[in-house]
Amino acid sequence: MKATSLQKDPIFKTLPYWKRERGRRYFPWKFWTPIHQILCSTEKRWIEMKGKAFLGLLLFLIMFTVPFLSIGAKIPDKTDKLKKAASSVPLAKPQQQSVAPGTKSAVSGFKILDTKSNTVITADDRSFLYGAIVTEMSPDFHPEALKAQGVAAYTYYSRLREQQRSNPTASLKGADFAADTQGWQIYVTKEQMKQRWGANFDTYYNKLTKVVDAIYGKVLKSDGELADATYYAISSGNTETSEDIWGGKRKYLVAVASPGDVFASGYQTTATFSTAQFKAAVLKTAPKANLSGDPSTWVGNIQRTASGTIKNIQIGGVNIKGSDIRSAFALRSPNFSISYANGTFTFLVKGYGHGVGMSQVGANYMASQGASYQQILAWYYPTTTLTTLH
Repeated sequence: MKATSLQKDPIFKTLPYWKRERGRRYFPWKFWTPIHQILCSTEKRWIEMKGKAFLGLLLFLIMFTVPFLSIGAKIPDKTDKLKKAASSVPLAKPQQQSVAPGTKSAVSGFKILDTKSNTVITADDRSFLYGAIVTEMSPDFHPEALKAQGVAAYTYYSRLREQQRSNPTASLKGADFAADTQGWQIYVTKEQMKQRWGANFDTYYNKLTKVVDAIYGKVLKSDGELADATYYAISSGNTETSEDIWGGKRKYLVAVASPGDVFASGYQTTATFSTAQFKAAVLKTAPKANLSGDPSTWVGNIQRTASGTIKNIQIGGVNIKGSDIRSAFALRSPNFSISYANGTFTFLVKGYGHGVGMSQVGANYMASQGASYQQILAWYYPTTTLTTLH
């Protein structure tokens, strides 16, 4: 490429790259030459002026300082005034925050009703994190996914704890929530981990310790309140809104893409039922359904969410919630399709769980692609703030 006159200029060549680019854009050559000449002539006059200015300044200083030197006067120091002013201000004492018993910030430790033994067990916040993470995710999952799960679980159950401490439910016997520890649901103890993991206990527990150390005390908040940080195993490829599934609108429980789920083992499952089994399950849920005649005509209109979950399905002329059909047939999720052939109803099911909030498999996929736990949480719970509970 032929160099332009501007590029040959010795001063222009000394400029850094971004300034050279800016020079080309804002100072084309026809303007650069006269500007360059003006700058050079200005520099020459400035050198001539500096000598005269220096002599004048020296004479002024001599005239100003001689009177003070002759009488031994001291030039006032501004720092003296500042020191005197500062000494007249009383020192502020550290404020001790007073927290009334029963308030949100004073709450710590979890009281858990063990459904098998029907007794209330206690766990400090740190121990709860260990026991809650491993009941939801395999310790083989990526550390960043485990961290995201820990924050979500700690937020969710801290929210339940606040609710129960202010408005207790009698059936919980003073506990914050119930858990099936023997069934490895919601919370397990360190001893239970040892029993299940055996020789792998030290490896897994050391990994968990690093995870807990990184997230201890961290929660998600929305508008200053603990978020309803729900989660589940596998999405259909997109998460669901809380409004579509449960009716309550939360700005951070909205539909987001979760493409990594489609690669998961168990993403798609099937369940088959004979005509008699199908009829019995539907009538138990919707006794008014008319299931006579050709079984291939029993299933009618289906209403789905934008992410694919069935909101309502017409069976035997009766509208039934998709979640009720999921329960009736013990399906892995309410995102399904139904087909009938040769006396058999077949459900093709996508995902595993209600689909609202964080997909655990999706979180692990994001972590494997380099996402941090903060990025995972921000993706699945948009608009929430990651902060410290206490």
